[in-house]
Amino acid sequence: MKSSSLQKRLGLGLTLGMTLLWLGATVGAWLVVQHELNEAFDSALEETAQRILPLAVLEISNREEPAEAQHIATLKMHKEYLTYLVRDAKGEILMQSHDANPKIFNQQPSEGFTTTEKYRLYGASALRGTLFIEIAEPLGHRREAAREALFALLLPLLALIPISLLGTWLFVRISLRSVLAYRRAVEARGVGDLSPIKVAQLPAEIDPLADAVNHLLERLRKALEAERSFTANSAHELRTPLAATLAQIQRLRHEAPDGPLQVRAAKIESALRALARLSEKLMQLAKAEGGGLLSEAPQDLIPLLAHGVDEWNHSSGHRVELQLPAQPHVYSAIDPDAFGILLRNLIENALKYGAADQPVEVSLTGDALLRVINGGPAVPESVLQHLTERFVRGHSEISGSGLGLAISKTIAQGVGATLTLASPATGRKEGFEVSVQFCAHGQ
Repeated sequence: MKSSSLQKRLGLGLTLGMTLLWLGATVGAWLVVQHELNEAFDSALEETAQRILPLAVLEISNREEPAEAQHIATLKMHKEYLTYLVRDAKGEILMQSHDANPKIFNQQPSEGFTTTEKYRLYGASALRGTLFIEIAEPLGHRREAAREALFALLLPLLALIPISLLGTWLFVRISLRSVLAYRRAVEARGVGDLSPIKVAQLPAEIDPLADAVNHLLERLRKALEAERSFTANSAHELRTPLAATLAQIQRLRHEAPDGPLQVRAAKIESALRALARLSEKLMQLAKAEGGGLLSEAPQDLIPLLAHGVDEWNHSSGHRVELQLPAQPHVYSAIDPDAFGILLRNLIENALKYGAADQPVEVSLTGDALLRVINGGPAVPESVLQHLTERFVRGHSEISGSGLGLAISKTIAQGVGATLTLASPATGRKEGFEVSVQFCAHGQ
């Protein structure tokens, strides 16, 4: 499963947490506001009743017919939020506001607060409970005020979420700059670069991990250097005694009479030659696994390839056919010696394992793609997958060290190239193809 970014997880997590906290705070604040609004509206009801009741008592007392109901005219027609009734103790209406609906009030007047399905009522009395006033307020009015307060608290959240996400992302990115720099430093490392990774001001949680990685790289570098040094030194030290022994066995064959001794001397000479070739391959492998595979300046591959193929044609009877691109130069950052070793192993492998009656085709394209193709039967897929491993050969009956393709792959990886095997060869029904895609460089 693909791992998610720490920056993404922190950004989303912090934004989500902040949003949930804001929602929780909004709900809490809304409940408080709703409670305070109810208290304010109740106080307004009570205050209105206390102010209207004395005026209503005075008005009713000065009437010629006190028991006659009277509508209070309004100066300007409007929708009343608060309506009232003034009644006697029997419930007879003595006075009412112009928009009052008697059906919404209690059947019998009472004091204090009451709540019906749609209204909040407040009643007060005067003249020793003989005159009552009730004020009615629609609950929808309160609910509308509560909704507006809730929207006022929630609307900023719509802008807060993207701003919080952006701000959190920027803050996390700035905080993780050293971690991102460490990641880029690791990603930029070549295959053979085992030097310590130095990034300043890493977080305290990451710094011990970086130190452990550097210690591991140092131990790995020392181990690989010891292995390469042993391989190179062993191969180098074997070269001189092998050459001397080979010269002595050749002299012995020249002096020995025909017979069993001549045959044994020939076998010994063949074994010594194979050992000398193995020694040479081990030295090439040590160079491929070491440094120095990249050149300081881009190298033109066309003359290097032409020279390498020309050398092989002089020794192999012109079995290598070369095809160069139309453009005059193809540049890559590979070291000339490393390119020579790579080309030598690919051509040697093609000549050794390819069909003897068919030429080896070597071509280079303008985008730095090197292809080496030989004839012969197709290699099974199960064998093809393991040919770049060390000491693996395609045909066990053909002598060889099994290191040629392994050395070529190591060099390709060391210079950032891609080595690909194909059988049958591209556009053919048989044959074997090795293609190396170099990173092309301008000059």
